[in-house]
Amino acid sequence: MNNPVINIALANPRGFCAGVERAIIIVEQALKKFGAPIYVRHEVVHNRFVIDDLKSKGAIFVDNIADIPEGSHVIFSAHGVSKVVKTDAKNRKLIAIDATCPLVTKVHREVNKMYGENYHIIMIGHTGHPEVEGTMGQIEKNSPDASIHLIENKEDVSNLTIPVNNRVSYVSQTTLSVDDTQEIIEALKYKYPNIQGPKSSDICYATQNRQDSVKKMIAYQDIILVVGSANSSNSNRLVEIAKKQGIEAHLIDNPDEFDSDILKGKNRIGLTAGASAPEAQVQLVINFISQFNKIELTEIDGIEESITFKLPIF
Repeated sequence: MNNPVINIALANPRGFCAGVERAIIIVEQALKKFGAPIYVRHEVVHNRFVIDDLKSKGAIFVDNIADIPEGSHVIFSAHGVSKVVKTDAKNRKLIAIDATCPLVTKVHREVNKMYGENYHIIMIGHTGHPEVEGTMGQIEKNSPDASIHLIENKEDVSNLTIPVNNRVSYVSQTTLSVDDTQEIIEALKYKYPNIQGPKSSDICYATQNRQDSVKKMIAYQDIILVVGSANSSNSNRLVEIAKKQGIEAHLIDNPDEFDSDILKGKNRIGLTAGASAPEAQVQLVINFISQFNKIELTEIDGIEESITFKLPIF
């Protein structure tokens, strides 16, 4: 008996966003202009395929500025860095190139503005994520009149001890779940009726678009596959969105490690990729599935992204 044809529905948009493309180009151009090695503070984007490729070209990724030889070039990742990291780099006479995503820089500006106006700032984000560390690190030390607090969920709101009559504002990590973040913001507004927030959502356009594209196709798929690395926040959120709707979903980091058993009995596969995952990885997943089954590809209509970010001059 012949195996049934498997339909693979490709979400749109998917894969690289403008901030990720910009960060990768910055590293590649720095390597061409200055030669290897080029040091990068933290993974420039959260994707193992991309990082391995840049390593092969001469990029060296470090978590500690102290591990970079004095006078070297250093690139700050797309996630942004704290003021302390920038100061440390300056003290080591490093030549810094900033690949921070402009949408993350926007959040940094919001934090600095609110801090200057003596607001207590609430950061919505995930503990330990480099973007959160960089954003909270815009405030080098707290004062009695202004501070920054990290919360991860609605439950954390009830644990906040900032007096209601104080000046309170909030910002958020750019790669969070749109729906979850909105619930947290509503809880904050209930507790602090006068709380101030950004003029426009801190969650980046690409994160929202990729989440919307998954929601659009969930009802028609037997399973959702998300191409992205385990440390990619936006990729993990795509998996969570599908699972919350009762649809089986899996994150695929390395297509070579694909477990074909998860596809048994699945004839309709929704396939997408996080904002830091290259299209080449999506094609590898398609090629893997096509080894065992005849497939047909369907491109799902979605928002066409045309945003680009200027490169820094260096």
